[in-house]
Amino acid sequence: MNKVLSIIEEHVKELGVPMAEEVYKITRDPFKVLVSTILSARTRDETTSRVCKELFKKIKKPSDLKKISLKELRKIIKPINFYKNKSRYLKELSSLKRVPDTLKELVKLPGVGRKTANIVLNVAFGKPSIAVDTHVHRVMNRLGYVKTKKPKETEKELREKLPKKWWSKVNYLLVLFGQHTCTPISPWCSKCPVREHCPQIGVTRTR
Repeated sequence: MNKVLSIIEEHVKELGVPMAEEVYKITRDPFKVLVSTILSARTRDETTSRVCKELFKKIKKPSDLKKISLKELRKIIKPINFYKNKSRYLKELSSLKRVPDTLKELVKLPGVGRKTANIVLNVAFGKPSIAVDTHVHRVMNRLGYVKTKKPKETEKELREKLPKKWWSKVNYLLVLFGQHTCTPISPWCSKCPVREHCPQIGVTRTR
């Protein structure tokens, strides 16, 4: 897997910086990393980035969420998928005193699942963690590195066998790879840089 991920890393390096890392690089603020990661779920990074730039003009800290109406908040984040639910989650963060730095505490926050929590831990606090979404789950199963049914199972297996040096990188590498090459339907196997290492498990049609 070291070789495969190294090849993928080279392959996607021109495709941009992960959303959460971009926000942390600019702000050094765990709260803004948390907000951007909640908003980015099921939404393209370009859209999330644009919305966050507008939102962060008004929201600097959790208590600012008390000052903005739900209607105005929804108007700002409307381009985001599931914006109505996410606006409610953000409003519920208004009493937050600090962003937790443990998985157990983070997943108790509204709108925060294991993937979001692991991204925040890794990006905002520098803690090794494996964030597994549908792309990581799909690609790792296609490669035959895991044989799992759900992302949570994939996360567990990767914690047991993936070299730690890849823990902080695997999410953004395979998200980019999964969006542009190893797509859900009819992946681009003809231009895949790791096709000779891939058994194409579960793939029925390719390009």
